[in-house]
Amino acid sequence: MLMRSLGAKGPEISALGLGCMGMSDLYGPADRQESLATIHAALDAGINLLDTGDFYGMGHNEMLIGEALGTVDRDSVALSVKFGAQRGPDGAWLGFDSRPQAVKSALAYTLKRLGVDHIDIYRPARLDPAVPIEETIGAIADLVQAGYVRHIGLSEVGAETIRRAHAVHPIADLQIEYSLISRGMEDDILPACRELGVGITAYGVLSRGLISGHWKPGDADAAGDFRSHSPRFQLGNLERNLELVEALRGVAASRGVTVAQIAIAWVLAQGPEIVPVIGARRRDRLGEALGALDVALSPEDLAAIETAAPRDAVAGERYAPAQMAMLDSER
Repeated sequence: MLMRSLGAKGPEISALGLGCMGMSDLYGPADRQESLATIHAALDAGINLLDTGDFYGMGHNEMLIGEALGTVDRDSVALSVKFGAQRGPDGAWLGFDSRPQAVKSALAYTLKRLGVDHIDIYRPARLDPAVPIEETIGAIADLVQAGYVRHIGLSEVGAETIRRAHAVHPIADLQIEYSLISRGMEDDILPACRELGVGITAYGVLSRGLISGHWKPGDADAAGDFRSHSPRFQLGNLERNLELVEALRGVAASRGVTVAQIAIAWVLAQGPEIVPVIGARRRDRLGEALGALDVALSPEDLAAIETAAPRDAVAGERYAPAQMAMLDSER
């Protein structure tokens, strides 16, 4: 497994991470046994970064990972956990809470659900507009001092917030959506991270399956799949976006690889500080993603990929308007 450093002061982690959200929430029903088998397959392949959030399935995802790690050496795994998103018993999103006391309470429950004594990277899921980022990071820094957290991360925040947070405590990485069709962070956020030595864990590298090469209309019809309401998957936008996928398919075919592999390889090629987090829920999809590590892209390949999927060609925003308004990274 290729390894990359997560920021200037972060841990050494695998060049691909496994995002576990879809095993519990938001993408429709998941198979529990297949989810556990996929986590084990990822670890066996050398992936050591597992990403979750305490609000994924209202704790279900953490408990699932905790079960998977029951026979695994704790120190061989880097656990990345997001906190702060508030949900009701019906699954409704209620806002964010990143007050210092809430940070420490959330961590206590996370440690119990995961069955571990520390978290490797702990991060607020979004910027809480009611709490200065300095207070939130200061609370996590207290947890670092106490040994409950090893490194501090951020998620979906802009360059100014990154600088303010980094002034309180070194930030290991920023988790942010980044793919061939989600490239907004390249303008200000990525340069700021490079300047400060902050790594990038890129989620959504296949745009939630949209540019995987496997997506077809109707795939989001299952109950609980938020993509049924996501702008890029709506009729009118979806057809235009799938045209980009077909153009990418031609580039991938010329290299003898899949669309998903060419899309993941493109993200890997954008810099050694960028680690794609793959949201595979099945072993076959995980195996396909791992194949991207063997895809070396030439300058000609990169040019062909960007011709097939130009930066601003995507139709539709990343999220619905209410969710976009919560993203400090989009301001």
